[in-house]
Amino acid sequence: MFSATMPSSIKLLVSKMLNDPFEITLALSKPAEGVLQAVYLAYESQKIGLIDTLIEGKDEYKSILIFSSTKKKVFEIVRSLKAKKFDVDGISSELDQHKREEVLMNFRSKQTRILVATDVLSRGIDIKDINLVINFDAPNDAEDYVHRIGRTARADTSGVALTLLNPDDMYKFKRIEDLIEREITKIEVPRELGTSPKWNPKPIPRGGRSFGNKNQKRNFSKGRK
Repeated sequence: MFSATMPSSIKLLVSKMLNDPFEITLALSKPAEGVLQAVYLAYESQKIGLIDTLIEGKDEYKSILIFSSTKKKVFEIVRSLKAKKFDVDGISSELDQHKREEVLMNFRSKQTRILVATDVLSRGIDIKDINLVINFDAPNDAEDYVHRIGRTARADTSGVALTLLNPDDMYKFKRIEDLIEREITKIEVPRELGTSPKWNPKPIPRGGRSFGNKNQKRNFSKGRK
């Protein structure tokens, strides 16, 4: 059995189908050297406002790709950014093939500056000259992170990859750092967005929540005023 990648779903399939298999790993995935990586520690309620801050007035980012782990969030993000007059579109498996191809063509040709996507775009699709990749949330599989940020800094170019990390996802990101054998710089959100959660990569107990704290007045749908 051959696979370019081995996410948890494929490993589960292998365990059911194969009898005592011998595994050969040719290379572990690592981000390209030209990718500048950083993490913003943010509550969920701060993320839209933070995206506004990261891209507003940043004309050097001519092509921006935002990843979300769920289809629902993709179109919530698109709706919020369109309300701020950003040139943005979204893509996920919810769209039919014709519409997906149309959205991709507009992004490739720079008619659309910002594309919000699920992991359907993280693997196997060649889109050149992406300047900035934003992970709205940490991917469930550590290797997916490498594929997501691999959309930028291609062909010896440079790029920026930022991850917006709430307390619930911190333990996931610690697994990512273990995979790539590198500790990524952690940054607090700008003061106007409130206080940041503290870096704590231990899983949140069931029943816990990290949407925000009593000082967070902004909600997900409104973002920054």
